[in-house]
Amino acid sequence: MIQILCKNNEKTGAFDFGTSLLQVFDTLQPELKHKPICAVVNNHIQGLTFRIFGSKVVEFLDYTSEIGRKVYMRSFSFVLYKAVEDLLPGLRLVIEAPVSKGYFFTLRNKDNNEEFPVTLAMVQNLKARIKEIIAEGHRFHRMEAPTPEVAQLFRERGLEKKAKLVEGIGRLFCYYYKLAETVDYFYGPLVPSTDYLETFDLVKYYDGILLQLPRSDGKLPGIVKQEKMLQAFRDDHHLADLVGVSSVGELNELARSGQAGDAIKVSEALQEKRISRIADSIAARPETKVVLIAGPSSSGKTTFSKRLCVQLLACGLKPRLISLDDYFVDREHTPIDENGDYDYESIYSLNLDLFHQQLQQMLNGEEVELPRYDFPTGKSVKSGTRIKLESNTILLMEGIHALNPLMSEGIPEEKKFRIYVSALTTIKLDNHNYVPTTDNRLIRRIVRDNQFRGTSARSTIARWPSVRRGEDKWIFPYQENADVMFNSALIYELSVLRNHALPLLESVPENCEEHTLAYALTEFLRYFEPISDKELPPTSLLREFLGGSSFRY
Repeated sequence: MIQILCKNNEKTGAFDFGTSLLQVFDTLQPELKHKPICAVVNNHIQGLTFRIFGSKVVEFLDYTSEIGRKVYMRSFSFVLYKAVEDLLPGLRLVIEAPVSKGYFFTLRNKDNNEEFPVTLAMVQNLKARIKEIIAEGHRFHRMEAPTPEVAQLFRERGLEKKAKLVEGIGRLFCYYYKLAETVDYFYGPLVPSTDYLETFDLVKYYDGILLQLPRSDGKLPGIVKQEKMLQAFRDDHHLADLVGVSSVGELNELARSGQAGDAIKVSEALQEKRISRIADSIAARPETKVVLIAGPSSSGKTTFSKRLCVQLLACGLKPRLISLDDYFVDREHTPIDENGDYDYESIYSLNLDLFHQQLQQMLNGEEVELPRYDFPTGKSVKSGTRIKLESNTILLMEGIHALNPLMSEGIPEEKKFRIYVSALTTIKLDNHNYVPTTDNRLIRRIVRDNQFRGTSARSTIARWPSVRRGEDKWIFPYQENADVMFNSALIYELSVLRNHALPLLESVPENCEEHTLAYALTEFLRYFEPISDKELPPTSLLREFLGGSSFRY
């Protein structure tokens, strides 16, 4: 017999060797708002059919948790894929991006990979078929076989990106999932059967399909229009398709063949070209005096701003860069969040009165001395840096709140140019497995904080939920206000970050809550063939997180 402690209700039970998590749930009966979706076993995420062969600590999760929602989303993606295979066998389902409070999919012709226009009738038929599949209660079977056999299975079904992905993992055996006669691959567990998927909506969205799933409160979100965000994703997906590196399997092939340098050069060239175009757009608007640059944590705003300054100089302008972080109030005046911690994500952690006063003075042609925030002491001090705007001077303001209307109130609209920067990860594991942008940014932050701030991966992960809550409240609502969206993600970057991040993630102890996410990120990064950072140019945006940049920070 083995002992199992359920964290949901602190009950302990004795179970037979090889008991499944479903049996544990039925016996210990923890209370959840909805059906269990998955469980965290000794701080590792497992599906409910997982069998236990030793004493464990178990916590069951429903879709109101972030982990549960990811499992729910993967499971629903499989059901949507099956519905497409059943009703539209000549088309291929492709996940494009997480936008508009949902997940955007397109359909492509299997013969030529061209996008197929989605009609309202197609969406209605797919929705009806999904409801049938859910009602039928099909099981998700987790299968295991020799890797060459699994790769061949996917190739027979035209799933080449999945075949390349599993071949690149480097294991003798690998698993895949089966739903009735449909097979697929996902990099995490699924729910036991389709009848666990209680709530969803499927709507026609532009020329594709938007899958909406329940939020943490169990309700479906309303659709938020994000045309600019969607277009930014799709532009990069199109470029990735053109250069033939749209999936991790294809990137791994380049790395193994010694051609990773080509991916680096192309990615860097494309980013520089986009920054140059943004500078040209600003220069073409002589009335612009203030460029507002915002984005979430670890989006690369700082390096982007410095590279934009270089391009503006090439346009004959004189840029002056101001970091909004220097306007932090003294630490003891920082707002407190719901947990009693300092809320550095709040806009009211900035000295808005001083900022508005100095901004107006600069626009009036007056000279001001900028503040500097001393992070070790938590105090605002004088910087000794004085600034006065001249006729060809353009002011760049960079910070997470730059697009918040409170920051630029009183400035005429024609004098403002807004830029939103984010790591909109466009490389996918395959057509049904996207790479969450939040995971990409967290990996960047873990590497940077350890390298430059002496912060452990555990501490960075512990802080991450507060960062995410602040982004949802203070940053994301204003992203569509941008004149331009800049994608800071690089096709190759997770392969470079891999070897820097893995030792940090592996150092997170198993007996702490942060280990759950650390272990999940570790397993995820192992999909990527490592690429050396030696070929990265000193101006690369990724240098902000790795070090070796020619810019000062």
